Amino acid sequence: MHRINERIFARQVRVVGEGIEAGVYTVSKALEMAREMEMDLVEIAPNVDPPVCKIIDYGKFLYEQKKKAKEMKAKASKIVIKDIRFGPHTDEHDFEFKKNHAIKFLKDGCKVKAFVFFRGREIAFKEQGEILLLRFATELEEFGKAEQLPVLEGKKMLMVIGPKKAK
Repeated sequence: MHRINERIFARQVRVVGEGIEAGVYTVSKALEMAREMEMDLVEIAPNVDPPVCKIIDYGKFLYEQKKKAKEMKAKASKIVIKDIRFGPHTDEHDFEFKKNHAIKFLKDGCKVKAFVFFRGREIAFKEQGEILLLRFATELEEFGKAEQLPVLEGKKMLMVIGPKKAK
């Protein structure tokens, strides 16, 4: 939080602002200048010597800071991860069906987490699961790139594919 007006404790401050001759003044002189302009003296950089203060309308300053923070939040990208589940013996039609879904997800800018789920003794076919995931990644190369190679975690072998950046 910024210190304003009488809450500024330094003896001297560097004053900046529009229509003001920038320079180092005593706090009382800087406050007097701010009152003449019907504005506030706001401490912007308290850690320098002397601290930097700006003569501005504090309410407007806070409003603009909130507006900037809101814009930054809106511009921040939200990453959505979609799951696609295979079995170690997934047949060709199911593979194509799931691949088409993955293409749609990648075009929408989502990440795809593909995994092969092994039940019971199917864990013996982990090579088959890895081959399936690698084939899935190569067929999706045009739309996204593998961010993580197939990794076995418990009864799941998973891989993450991220969308390609639009040019």
